[in-house]
Amino acid sequence: MEVRNKARGIAHDTNVAKITIISVPDHPGIAAAIFEPLAKANISVDTIVQNASIENITDLTFTVARSDLVKAMSIVEPVIKSIGAKRCVTDSTLAKVSIVGTGMQNTPGYAARMFRALYEQDINIQLITTSEIRITCIIAEDRVKDAVQALHKAFELEIA
Repeated sequence: MEVRNKARGIAHDTNVAKITIISVPDHPGIAAAIFEPLAKANISVDTIVQNASIENITDLTFTVARSDLVKAMSIVEPVIKSIGAKRCVTDSTLAKVSIVGTGMQNTPGYAARMFRALYEQDINIQLITTSEIRITCIIAEDRVKDAVQALHKAFELEIA
Protein backbone atom coordinates (compact mmCIF):
# COMPACT_ATOMS: atom_id res chain seq x y z
CA MET A 1 0.00 0.00 0.00
CA GLU A 2 1.40 3.37 -0.97
CA VAL A 3 1.11 6.02 1.68
CA ARG A 4 1.84 9.54 0.49
CA ASN A 5 3.72 11.37 3.17
CA LYS A 6 1.39 13.70 5.04
CA ALA A 7 3.71 13.57 8.04
CA ARG A 8 5.43 16.95 8.21
CA GLY A 9 7.50 16.61 11.34
CA ILE A 10 8.52 14.68 14.41
CA ALA A 11 8.02 16.14 17.89
CA HIS A 12 9.22 14.89 21.25
CA ASP A 13 8.90 15.81 24.91
CA THR A 14 10.93 14.37 27.77
CA ASN A 15 8.94 16.05 30.56
CA VAL A 16 6.51 13.13 30.90
CA ALA A 17 5.36 11.05 33.86
CA LYS A 18 2.74 8.30 33.87
CA ILE A 19 0.23 7.60 36.62
CA THR A 20 -1.76 4.35 36.61
CA ILE A 21 -4.63 3.80 39.00
CA ILE A 22 -5.24 0.07 39.46
CA SER A 23 -8.66 -1.55 39.94
CA VAL A 24 -10.84 1.51 39.52
CA PRO A 25 -14.58 0.92 39.95
CA ASP A 26 -16.18 1.46 36.55
CA HIS A 27 -19.25 3.61 37.06
CA PRO A 28 -20.37 7.18 36.30
CA GLY A 29 -18.54 9.98 38.06
CA ILE A 30 -15.22 8.22 38.66
CA ALA A 31 -13.30 10.03 35.90
CA ALA A 32 -14.65 13.36 37.14
CA ALA A 33 -13.61 12.50 40.71
CA ILE A 34 -10.06 11.87 39.50
CA PHE A 35 -9.57 14.66 36.97
CA GLU A 36 -11.49 17.59 38.51
CA PRO A 37 -9.11 17.98 41.48
CA LEU A 38 -6.13 17.87 39.10
CA ALA A 39 -7.69 20.61 36.96
CA LYS A 40 -8.41 22.74 40.04
CA ALA A 41 -4.72 22.40 40.96
CA ASN A 42 -3.80 23.61 37.46
CA ILE A 43 -2.23 20.27 36.48
CA SER A 44 -2.54 19.50 32.78
CA VAL A 45 -3.33 15.90 31.93
CA ASP A 46 -2.25 14.62 28.54
CA THR A 47 -2.65 11.06 27.32
CA ILE A 48 -5.52 9.20 29.04
CA VAL A 49 -6.12 5.47 28.59
CA GLN A 50 -8.88 3.50 30.29
CA ASN A 51 -8.88 -0.25 29.77
CA ALA A 52 -12.06 -2.12 28.95
CA SER A 53 -13.98 -2.95 32.10
CA ILE A 54 -14.02 -6.50 33.41
CA GLU A 55 -16.64 -7.09 36.10
CA ASN A 56 -16.99 -3.30 36.48
CA ILE A 57 -13.31 -2.85 37.40
CA THR A 58 -10.80 -1.08 35.15
CA ASP A 59 -7.33 0.47 35.16
CA LEU A 60 -6.88 4.14 34.31
CA THR A 61 -3.57 5.55 33.06
CA PHE A 62 -2.72 9.15 32.26
CA THR A 63 0.33 11.33 31.82
CA VAL A 64 1.29 14.63 33.39
CA ALA A 65 4.40 16.76 33.16
CA ARG A 66 7.19 15.17 35.17
CA SER A 67 7.49 18.45 37.05
CA ASP A 68 3.86 18.01 38.23
CA LEU A 69 4.14 14.36 39.32
CA VAL A 70 4.63 14.90 43.07
CA LYS A 71 1.80 17.44 43.24
CA ALA A 72 -0.46 15.21 41.12
CA MET A 73 0.16 12.21 43.37
CA SER A 74 -0.62 14.24 46.49
CA ILE A 75 -4.01 14.98 44.90
CA VAL A 76 -4.69 11.54 43.41
CA GLU A 77 -3.81 9.38 46.43
CA PRO A 78 -6.74 10.56 48.61
CA VAL A 79 -9.07 10.22 45.61
CA ILE A 80 -7.95 6.62 45.09
CA LYS A 81 -9.04 5.77 48.61
CA SER A 82 -12.35 7.62 48.30
CA ILE A 83 -13.35 5.87 45.05
CA GLY A 84 -12.27 2.41 46.21
CA ALA A 85 -9.41 1.83 43.77
CA LYS A 86 -6.66 -0.54 44.89
CA ARG A 87 -3.45 1.40 44.33
CA CYS A 88 -1.48 3.73 42.12
CA VAL A 89 1.85 3.26 40.31
CA THR A 90 3.97 5.90 38.61
CA ASP A 91 6.81 6.09 36.11
CA SER A 92 8.82 9.27 35.65
CA THR A 93 11.31 7.90 33.11
CA LEU A 94 9.20 8.45 30.01
CA ALA A 95 9.05 10.59 26.90
CA LYS A 96 6.49 11.38 24.25
CA VAL A 97 7.31 11.09 20.54
CA SER A 98 4.86 12.15 17.82
CA ILE A 99 4.50 12.28 14.09
CA VAL A 100 2.72 15.47 13.08
CA GLY A 101 0.87 16.27 9.87
CA THR A 102 -2.57 16.80 8.38
CA GLY A 103 -5.08 14.13 7.46
CA MET A 104 -3.21 11.20 8.98
CA GLN A 105 -6.11 9.95 11.07
CA ASN A 106 -8.20 9.22 7.98
CA THR A 107 -5.37 7.79 5.90
CA PRO A 108 -4.38 4.16 6.55
CA GLY A 109 -0.75 3.31 7.16
CA TYR A 110 0.71 6.09 9.29
CA ALA A 111 0.29 4.41 12.66
CA ALA A 112 1.55 1.10 11.27
CA ARG A 113 4.64 2.75 9.79
CA MET A 114 5.34 4.53 13.08
CA PHE A 115 4.93 1.35 15.12
CA ARG A 116 7.15 -0.61 12.71
CA ALA A 117 9.91 2.04 12.91
CA LEU A 118 9.88 1.91 16.71
CA TYR A 119 9.76 -1.90 16.73
CA GLU A 120 12.78 -2.10 14.43
CA GLN A 121 14.73 -0.11 17.04
CA ASP A 122 13.40 -2.40 19.82
CA ILE A 123 11.52 0.52 21.39
CA ASN A 124 8.53 -0.47 23.49
CA ILE A 125 5.37 1.62 23.18
CA GLN A 126 3.65 2.08 26.54
CA LEU A 127 0.73 4.29 25.48
CA ILE A 128 -0.67 5.52 22.17
CA THR A 129 -2.92 8.46 21.38
CA THR A 130 -4.08 9.91 18.08
CA SER A 131 -5.73 13.05 16.78
CA GLU A 132 -6.43 14.50 13.36
CA ILE A 133 -2.90 15.93 13.14
CA ARG A 134 -0.80 13.76 15.45
CA ILE A 135 0.02 10.18 16.43
CA THR A 136 1.82 10.03 19.76
CA CYS A 137 3.57 7.19 21.56
CA ILE A 138 4.80 7.19 25.14
CA ILE A 139 8.17 5.44 25.35
CA ALA A 140 11.18 5.15 27.67
CA GLU A 141 13.00 8.47 27.90
CA ASP A 142 16.38 6.88 27.25
CA ARG A 143 15.18 5.78 23.80
CA VAL A 144 13.77 9.11 22.58
CA LYS A 145 16.82 10.01 20.46
CA ASP A 146 16.70 6.63 18.69
CA ALA A 147 12.95 7.00 18.19
CA VAL A 148 13.22 10.47 16.67
CA GLN A 149 15.94 9.31 14.27
CA ALA A 150 14.00 6.18 13.27
CA LEU A 151 10.83 8.18 12.63
CA HIS A 152 12.66 10.78 10.55
CA LYS A 153 13.99 7.94 8.42
CA ALA A 154 10.66 6.08 8.20
CA PHE A 155 8.79 9.19 7.10
CA GLU A 156 11.63 10.52 4.93
CA LEU A 157 11.94 13.76 6.87
CA GLU A 158 15.15 15.73 7.18
CA ILE A 159 16.78 15.72 10.58
CA ALA A 160 17.22 19.27 11.82
